[in-house]
Amino acid sequence: MATGLNTHHTPSSAPSDADPLLWLRLIRSRRVGAVTFHRLVADHGGVEAALAALPGIARAAGVEEYSLCPLEVVRAEMTQARLARARLLLWGQDGYPQSLMDLADAPPVLWAQGDVGLLARPMVALVGARNASSLGLRMTRRLVEGLAQAGQVVVSGLARGIDAEAHQAALETGTVAVQAGGVDVIYPVENTELAVAIAARGCRISEQPMGLVPQARHFPQRNRIVSGLARAVVVVEAAARSGSLITAKNALDQGREVLAVPGHPFDARAAGCNMLLRDGAVLVRSAQDVLEAIGVQGHFVALAPLPVEAVAVPDPLPGPVPQRRALADVAAVHSQILARLGPSPLAEDQLIRDLALPPGMLSPALISLELEGRILRQSGGLLSRVD
Repeated sequence: MATGLNTHHTPSSAPSDADPLLWLRLIRSRRVGAVTFHRLVADHGGVEAALAALPGIARAAGVEEYSLCPLEVVRAEMTQARLARARLLLWGQDGYPQSLMDLADAPPVLWAQGDVGLLARPMVALVGARNASSLGLRMTRRLVEGLAQAGQVVVSGLARGIDAEAHQAALETGTVAVQAGGVDVIYPVENTELAVAIAARGCRISEQPMGLVPQARHFPQRNRIVSGLARAVVVVEAAARSGSLITAKNALDQGREVLAVPGHPFDARAAGCNMLLRDGAVLVRSAQDVLEAIGVQGHFVALAPLPVEAVAVPDPLPGPVPQRRALADVAAVHSQILARLGPSPLAEDQLIRDLALPPGMLSPALISLELEGRILRQSGGLLSRVD
């Protein structure tokens, strides 16, 4: 709302009135965002008083025929939440994450599914590229393993690639997924099974109304919650312009640590991480680097270096010549291979395990890509992508 509010105002204390219908009605009213919500409540002494004053404030700001969010709308949202078994967390009330309390734009309300107790534990955010490489995914799993052993909950944004890998690796030890849309709307759809598992063993949260399908503008809003929850944000892979860098910038603004995993200079997925490192981010080689940055002593067994194994490709077995595969299938396999490879060499048998494809399907595709000059085969059974 154009009322000349100071966007750096930090809410000081929780409102005394805790009627969830009032809170939802205020935050769902037109032109009321998180910062405006907190300023209205602070100026008028409570949520109910802020609601009563809002139409007059809107008229004074030149907004004609302003109306509050209808009570029926918020009641319908509450009903939808009960069906989804979602719990409403109000800023400053029981269950609300303490780590978000000092943010000027702290979400006034959060819908949560799963174990809200995780929101009280120390967290580290892992974010990165949606089209993650095999090395990026393996690094993510290693980081999660070390962080989990040191008692850290992993928070991320339930996106493809690095986010999904971080959640999957932390399912048994604690993970929080912050969603851009309604907490009952899974995006992307391919992460539905993972999202269900997080609701059962971890926690999913969102500030958005129930049933909201996320739009582009909702993702930066989600990112500030990811960084706000965490003591540190670790960027594993990120392009020069990516949502992960928005999360990193939010972390800096919020006073959180920013860390990055270095990558090959020729790999576009590492450009953002390398930029962060150039600008002063902490370099990450292992979970121990993260724990040292946040002042936590890690009590865990050191992890072995990522293996680089040679692979012997067996000679084809005699038998009937298989039918020619459809061009669309071939193109799909090629895309999967190129998405997992980068300028840094990767062992072929590791690629087979990561893609979960039979060697008989992968071998012809690799040969084809090699002949096209799109991948490079090096000694020791190592493969890399040619950009």
